Amino acid sequence: MAVALGASGFRVYCPDRPGYGLADTSRAEYVAHDVKAQVDFLNMFADALCLEVFHLGGNSGGCILSAYYAVTHPERVRSLFLIAGLIGDICEIATIEDKIPISRGKFASNPDFKGHAWQGTEADMAEAMQSIAYGGTQLPADLIKMRTHAGLLQRAGRARFGVQYVPFVVTDPNLRQVYSTKDRLDRLTMPIIYLFGLQDVISAVENGFKQEDAASNIQFFYPDKCGHQGQTDRTELFNQVALEFFSTSRVSWSTAVEAGVSLRRPIDPERVEEPADGFPTAAPEIYANPESLAAGLSSRGLAPVK
Repeated sequence: MAVALGASGFRVYCPDRPGYGLADTSRAEYVAHDVKAQVDFLNMFADALCLEVFHLGGNSGGCILSAYYAVTHPERVRSLFLIAGLIGDICEIATIEDKIPISRGKFASNPDFKGHAWQGTEADMAEAMQSIAYGGTQLPADLIKMRTHAGLLQRAGRARFGVQYVPFVVTDPNLRQVYSTKDRLDRLTMPIIYLFGLQDVISAVENGFKQEDAASNIQFFYPDKCGHQGQTDRTELFNQVALEFFSTSRVSWSTAVEAGVSLRRPIDPERVEEPADGFPTAAPEIYANPESLAAGLSSRGLAPVK
């Protein structure tokens, strides 16, 4: 996505967060990956580059970090683009343990998904990443190589300083006063959209439904043929959504339809371009299962992806 946005005129930064990627591991505090460390790093990164106001986006762990950053530094976020993650305690799904299990997901491509513990090799990384991609998505060899190298680097850093990996959640009751998103994220006025793949196997799409119900100011999309990394499964679509949103704060109607704009509630005309014949009416009932969704979209002239 960075390459596509950069080619379209945006200046794009993709910082490696503490504890991830090629981030510095020379000191114990550099491998810390708790919420405060992540948010502080992002803010210092923006300060260092003199970015007063900027668009912000993130997938999975980057999604929740972006949500935390938006509620703690809203004056700096021009718009917010979220992909497949948690958005804090705004609803009852505040931690990984709170999520609706994939075994209960009606749309998951692999309801028996158990996760894959990476063992440190490229072959194992390929298997781990392929398990969260949709169907026949082919992952580039250089991506596998890059993530394996980064994983080994961070694993060694954690071992050197005795830092344990913990889920990216807030457990300190004092810090919860700072990083809570309840009654805060849903009050932000900056443009926000959220793409949640229908076939995500790490987090059942029903978790997205619950988050949508709790955040009336966020326009949700549920793209078909997408796992946990929709930008890998359907690269051109995600690039187009990001380009339109970051350029105009809205998504064109044709792109919105392809991206599975949510009909679970009325579509936000400030985030989606309204077609000449008006938006289809809200129809939350069609999201009961894949068959009812396909039939509901088809009857409204919004055919699902072939």
